[in-house]
Amino acid sequence: MATWEDVRKIALSFPETVERKPRDFRVKEKMLVWERPLRAADLAALGDAAPKGAILGAWVPNLDTKEALISSRPDVYFTTPHFDGYPAVLIRLKVIKVRELRERIEEAWLDRAPKRVLQRYLETAPKRD
Repeated sequence: MATWEDVRKIALSFPETVERKPRDFRVKEKMLVWERPLRAADLAALGDAAPKGAILGAWVPNLDTKEALISSRPDVYFTTPHFDGYPAVLIRLKVIKVRELRERIEEAWLDRAPKRVLQRYLETAPKRD
């Protein structure tokens, strides 16, 4: 189970990432991950399937990635009609493992970081298996 402190620690570990307001992380004004409580329209659309607890919005590289995440891990990832056509997923924070959370935040950062920042990061980042 991941926490908001895990989100903060991971997000801020990437170069030039800031917490613009509480639980809203960006790299050079581009959203990476953010707190996204369900709104009335979301609750109506999801009905009984609406999850309880903390929800994290996360940028993904494209709609194919979004669909793959949702179909492979519906216990963790979901969407609402508000995000139709947008490359973003919603994450049930209380069920995602910290390692998988890091993968999602890193994926968002790699997609959104400016080219010069990305290049410098890729040149200096330790290689992981």
